[in-house]
Amino acid sequence: MKRLMVRLLIVAALMLSLVRFAGAGTPTGFLNKTIKMGDHTYKYVLYVPADYTPKVKLPVILFLHGSGERGADGLKQSEVGIGRAIRLHPERYPALVVIPQCVEDKIWSAEMADFALKALDDTVKQYKGDASRLYLTGLSMGGFGSWDIASAHPDKFAAAVICCGGGDPAKVASKVKNLPIWVFHGEKDGAVNVEQSRKMVQAITDAGGSTIKYTEYPGVDHNCWDNAYGDKEMTDWLFVQKNK
Repeated sequence: MKRLMVRLLIVAALMLSLVRFAGAGTPTGFLNKTIKMGDHTYKYVLYVPADYTPKVKLPVILFLHGSGERGADGLKQSEVGIGRAIRLHPERYPALVVIPQCVEDKIWSAEMADFALKALDDTVKQYKGDASRLYLTGLSMGGFGSWDIASAHPDKFAAAVICCGGGDPAKVASKVKNLPIWVFHGEKDGAVNVEQSRKMVQAITDAGGSTIKYTEYPGVDHNCWDNAYGDKEMTDWLFVQKNK
């Protein structure tokens, strides 16, 4: 009996050590992160898939939220758009997803764009992401930001998915004409007129772009993003895009 008790204690100790070892791996799920730039500390959320391993280079998505998610809590930007889609269909998003939060009264330009890109670059470096499969996406205010960032860094990204955004077609079209882009917009959008996306798509086509895709949802108001991010055809298309 005494020997049996000793053996049981040894087995229990070994099992406990294995649990501790397994728990010492890289945390997964939606993780709270920060970046310090100058005198400011900015918050973002990083989604790491449950089966993440540094041995496999995952694609990395940068998601830009809309104006309603601005703030300093570092959380609510992960509850809409791509964050919601991931929670509903994690199997469709085998990627690291960077979800920065824009501060109040700012848009995705200047220091906010720099912050978003730094969060992306830091993630690629820290988690050994696949630099040939970086994807840019955003909705509403983040859609406008996505057009701007894509035109400023057209060779950085392998593809972009832009929901109900807009921009200056004359400035953007020639710069992104070779970038695979899928644009989504609701026909009845009362916040960002659908003509914004129509003009961007037409300008890129006129500039010689052959990799532009456009989906317009009949009767849909501003929230076209739940349809877009929940579309398996979109995610299947996205993850085969790769920089050469």
